[in-house]
This record gives sequence, structure tokens and C-alpha cells, in this order.
Amino acid sequence: MRLDKFLKVSRIIRRRTVANEACDAARVTLNGRPAKAGAQVKVGDIAELRFGDRTLRFRILSDVAPVGKQDCSSMYEVLPDED
Repeated sequence: MRLDKFLKVSRIIRRRTVANEACDAARVTLNGRPAKAGAQVKVGDIAELRFGDRTLRFRILSDVAPVGKQDCSSMYEVLPDED
């Protein structure tokens, strides 16, 4: 699954266009490298999304779109910040 689509269907970002803009602005990394919107995500990948002064690190647990919105949080696991 594409990174921008993953961010949208997992409801981390509400719109795919906003996910594209975040990737274009280099605010999203995948496995420690800046990621483009079209990058393919796999189970086990670690992504990081920066907005403002906050950073969200998460591990991808599923790359299959969920059926309902209550299942979206099962697609990823939030990781503690590395300080």
C-alpha cells in the first residue's frame, strides 16, 4: 500500500491530499529516511510524522485497509519517543 493511502485509511491523517503535502514537505520518514507519498509500506516498517513540535512514531502492523473505522487503530502501534 502507498504511504499516503496508509496514512489516510489508518486515519492518522484525514485526507490523502494532506498526506501528500506532508510527504512533499519532508515531514514523514519511513525507516529513518524521508519518504515520498508513493513509497510502499510493509508490515514492520517504522514511520515518523512531524507536525509542529510533536512527533508521532509508529510501527505498521497491517497494510490491508480495514472494514470499519473502529478497526483503523489496529493498523499501527504508536511507539515511544526516542530522546
